[in-house]
Amino acid sequence: MIQVNIDLLLVKRKMSMTELSKRVGITQANLSILKNGKAKAIRFSTLNEICKALDCQPGDILEYIESDDDEEDIELA
Repeated sequence: MIQVNIDLLLVKRKMSMTELSKRVGITQANLSILKNGKAKAIRFSTLNEICKALDCQPGDILEYIESDDDEEDIELA
């Protein structure tokens, strides 16, 4: 499972979702979907803009965490 750590970075950078949304150029609703781990995909251009706005690396935002769901996905493949 991929965990999205935008909320942690926002706290560290003392930035609001509203400010990040404006800097990145995506709606707060779409940013919220990403932040809450509900997104199915992210464009590299969006990831690039988030990294630029938060002064971070993609690995600071996205983290792989092994879960039981991962094993089910492998079995279905």
